[in-house]
Amino acid sequence: MLRIERAIHDDAAEILALQKLAYQSEAAIWNDYTIPPLTQTLENLQAQFADHIILKAVDNDEIIGSVRGTQKNDTCYIGRVIVHPDRQNRGIGTQLMAAIEAAFSTASRFELFTGQKSERNLYLYQKLGYQIFKEEPLNERVIIVYLEKHRA
Repeated sequence: MLRIERAIHDDAAEILALQKLAYQSEAAIWNDYTIPPLTQTLENLQAQFADHIILKAVDNDEIIGSVRGTQKNDTCYIGRVIVHPDRQNRGIGTQLMAAIEAAFSTASRFELFTGQKSERNLYLYQKLGYQIFKEEPLNERVIIVYLEKHRA
């Protein structure tokens, strides 16, 4: 039975390992294995517990997904939406997104980003009501697409 709940500090190592597994496909798209989700340290992730809400998707006591968000003014910035590669395309990412939006009940706007070539991510976010509002080059190979959604 899948549960989505707030992660605790002790979950950081398991979430980071899952993140590094989940972002392998993203790195392969760009042939760049130095993207921030793959180089993030455990210490950096642990520090994010101070100013982020970090959620985890748990099935049979195993963390199979996660998302994090932080709010500045009326905008919730969502990051690191991850689902175990063997569990993707089963609605877990959609559930994580709904849960992080609900966790930031005072936000009127949500923002996230992904790579321009990340077609599955773009499909999911647009299906959930997010719209592209800008694109920026990260480096000579990677273009970042920013999406936003306003609370109805």
